[in-house]
Amino acid sequence: MPLVQVSLRRGKPAEYHQALFEGVYRAMRETFDVPEDDRFMTITEHDSSTFSVSPTYYGVDRSDEVVIIRITANNTRDLVQKQALYLRIVELLQANPGVRPEDVFINLVEVLPENWSLGNGLAQYAVQQG
Repeated sequence: MPLVQVSLRRGKPAEYHQALFEGVYRAMRETFDVPEDDRFMTITEHDSSTFSVSPTYYGVDRSDEVVIIRITANNTRDLVQKQALYLRIVELLQANPGVRPEDVFINLVEVLPENWSLGNGLAQYAVQQG
């Protein structure tokens, strides 16, 4: 049950947004065992005054076109799956909509399964105690 939140500078067209959604979702399906229809994603655009990213941190040459992708997911994947996810997201977003690999910043936030309510006020993934 990943929740994907994408942040970028304001000004991209709807087609660009859709390509971001499709690329990240496809990468999660291919590498993270995300089931079909498990799709919860948002995009937030920012003006330059509300978006600050280091252009050189850790030796990566970022442009103003950086895309920050935060994925919140259950803590059930191993390091190999995580590395495959990061690489696949970069490959797909480079192909469409043309994001430079250096401009793809990914943050994976892992949580326990009981930290989700998918609706109706229930913790659907929680293991019942008792």
